[in-house]
Amino acid sequence: MHEPYYDVVTIGGGPAGMAAALGAREAGADKVLILERDRELGGILQQCIHNGFGLRRFQAELTGPGYAHRYIEMVEKAGIDVWLDTTVLATAPGGAVSCVSPTGGPQTVRAGAVVYAMGCRERTRGAIRIPGSRPAGVFTAGAAQRMVNMEGYLPGHDVVIIGSGDIGLIMARRMTLEGARVRAVFEIMPYSNGLTRNIVQCLNDFSIPLYLSHSVVAVHGHDRVTGVTVAQVDSHFAPVPGTEFELPCDCVLLSVGLIPENELTRSAGIHMDSVTGGAVVDQFRQTSAQGFFAAGNVLHVHDLVDWVSREAETAGQSAARFAHGALGGTGGALAVSAGAGVRTVVPQRLVPPTGDEKSVRFYFRATQPLQPAILALHADDNVVWQRRLRVVKPSEMVVADIQVATLFQGAENLTFTISPATE
Repeated sequence: MHEPYYDVVTIGGGPAGMAAALGAREAGADKVLILERDRELGGILQQCIHNGFGLRRFQAELTGPGYAHRYIEMVEKAGIDVWLDTTVLATAPGGAVSCVSPTGGPQTVRAGAVVYAMGCRERTRGAIRIPGSRPAGVFTAGAAQRMVNMEGYLPGHDVVIIGSGDIGLIMARRMTLEGARVRAVFEIMPYSNGLTRNIVQCLNDFSIPLYLSHSVVAVHGHDRVTGVTVAQVDSHFAPVPGTEFELPCDCVLLSVGLIPENELTRSAGIHMDSVTGGAVVDQFRQTSAQGFFAAGNVLHVHDLVDWVSREAETAGQSAARFAHGALGGTGGALAVSAGAGVRTVVPQRLVPPTGDEKSVRFYFRATQPLQPAILALHADDNVVWQRRLRVVKPSEMVVADIQVATLFQGAENLTFTISPATE
C-alpha cells in the first residue's frame, strides 16, 4: 500500500488545525496536510454565525464563518493539502497516521510530525445525571445551534437552558430571535460559566433571567418534554428541600461544559492532564510522545478562538522544526503546576529553550472569581514574578507572557497561584 509522506500532518480542520498547518508552512515545512472528517473546513466556526470573533487575531469583528473563511483562503493560498470526509483511526510512533475516507478507503500517511487539533465535544445529559424521563426535546446547545443555523430547524418554542456556558448563552439569544420563548437559564455554580460580554448581550439585553446556584432536578414528559423541576442548591450542590418549582417547556438545552476529543491521544499512550482533559505539553506544545503536538480545544478549553489560533501557530511551527531536526525531544523538563487559586495551567512543563525565544506564554483558569487578584509565580519557595489582575473569573482565561530568564533560574519546580489582592 502506498504511504504518502508529509512533513507535518494536522488532525482536524477547525481553527486550530488550519492555524497549525499555516504555522508549519511558515516555519519551512514543504508538505503539509490537514485531515478533516467533516465535509468542509472550519470546524465549529461554521455554525457560530454570531459576531465577536477575530478582535485580537485580525483586529476586526467577524462572524464564525467569516473567521473560518479567512483561514480557509490562507490555507488555499499556502498550497496546503486538505483531505475532507477523512476520519483518523489511530496514530502510531514514528508519525504513522491511519485514516479512512469514502473515496480513498483505508490508508496510512507518514508524517515527520503530527499536530492533534480535534477540538471538543459537548457534555451530555448522561454525564450530569439529570433524573426524570427520557422524552424528545432534550438537546445539547451545540447540537441545537447546528440545527438552527445550518439545517434550518427549530428544536422547540418554549425553552429552558441548563448551564451558563457560552454556547448556551448564545443560543438563548438565538432562540429568542427565532421567535421562541426562553424562560430562564439555570446555573448550578454561584457564578456564570460564560464570558461577561455574553451575559450582557445574550441575557440582559433580552431580559432572560439567569438563576445562579440552581439546578434542574427532574425532566417531565413522555413523548415530548412538558416541563422541568428546578431547585436551589447548597454549597455542596445538593438540592435544598422546599425550594423546588416547576417550569413548563417543550425544549431543554444543555450547556454544561466541553470535553476535549482525545480518544486518539489516549490510545497513543500519551500522558494526559486529568484536569484540562488534554495532553501534558511543553512550551512548544509537544506532548510526551516525540513528534506529536497538540493545540486548541483538544489541549484545553479556550474561551476565545483568537487564543486557539495563536497557540496552534506555535504548535505548527514547533512541529515543522521537529520534522527538520531543529527541535529536540521531551527530556529534561521542568514541571509547572497549578497552586492555590489556579485550576489549570498550560504548558505543564518547560524544556530548555532551543533558539531565540525570549518569553513563554502561559494560559490559566482560576478556581473562583476574585476582584482584584494577584497572579504569582513561585520558583521552589520564592516568588519570582507576579502581576496584579483587575478581575479573574473561572470562565475567562488569563494569559501571561513571562521572560525565559525568569523561568530558568535553577529551580526544580514552578508553581502558579492566584490570590486576593490587598487594597
